[in-house]
Amino acid sequence: MLKKLVIVFFVLFGYSCYSQTAKLNEAAPNFTLKDSFGKVHSLSDFEGKIVVLEWINYECPFVKKHYNSKNMQNLQTKYTKKDIVWLAICSSAKNKQGNFSNDEINERSKKHGAKFTAYLIDEDGKVGKMYGAKTTPHMYVINKEGKLVYAGGIDDTRSADIDDIETAKNFITAALEELLAGKPVSIQSSKPYGCSVKY
Repeated sequence: MLKKLVIVFFVLFGYSCYSQTAKLNEAAPNFTLKDSFGKVHSLSDFEGKIVVLEWINYECPFVKKHYNSKNMQNLQTKYTKKDIVWLAICSSAKNKQGNFSNDEINERSKKHGAKFTAYLIDEDGKVGKMYGAKTTPHMYVINKEGKLVYAGGIDDTRSADIDDIETAKNFITAALEELLAGKPVSIQSSKPYGCSVKY
């Protein structure tokens, strides 16, 4: 009986620790992670700013689509210049695809010409599970009031083909332009696509 109770406790405890808590139009859950240079960042550090969260895995073909085409870097460059914070988050567990040493991450990021604010390491997956991140890329937008106002795919074309980028409707561009214009985000969610997050 005691053994059963212990098992139930750990199942419930595990569920409560790793279940999704991020919800649209509610305050985005705070988190603290180290970046690939060892610097600590908390979401609360960026209070009063628009924040983009981008779940990343450099080995994923869908991520490669957006980085090899420079689509993701162009978005990062455009919007960080407008004082928007862009955080790439990797939730790949140790020894799984996408989990690299800091040196490897920084080398790849430099090679790609990535322009995110920081590349954050979520090796235990707690932040990914908190936000319900399912794919790479999986995108989130937080407004200046700290509320989650978009969660889903980067665009409406579920493919790994670079040629599809030009004709796709980019949900991140749409959401950020609306926020910068002082408007509410009209499309707040979509089905994410890509590789599964390697928890």
